[in-house]
Amino acid sequence: MNTVLIYAGAAAAEIAGCFAVWAWMRQGASAFWLVPGSVSLGVFAWLLTLAPSDFAGRSYAAYGGVYITASLGWLWAVEKQHPDTWDLTGAAICLIGAAIILWAPRAA
Repeated sequence: MNTVLIYAGAAAAEIAGCFAVWAWMRQGASAFWLVPGSVSLGVFAWLLTLAPSDFAGRSYAAYGGVYITASLGWLWAVEKQHPDTWDLTGAAICLIGAAIILWAPRAA
């Protein structure tokens, strides 16, 4: 459960940080948005170091499924656009892949 919380927090921090840049570049928001955005991206990177994996690449790969799902949550909650069936199907497939990568038994 701790791993899920780490990845959920990392996803929220990454999406918030990237959205700050999006808002500045695409929506005309103040460049001051980049300050909390940068902090948020730093928190994202720090949280990923807490993921229980011996290899960064495996941790990042498993995180990818969580990020995709969280991005669709952002689409719905913040941007007020409902994910469609294809979005949800793709996210489910990604989460299954992430779970396999993260929790598959490994040879010692």
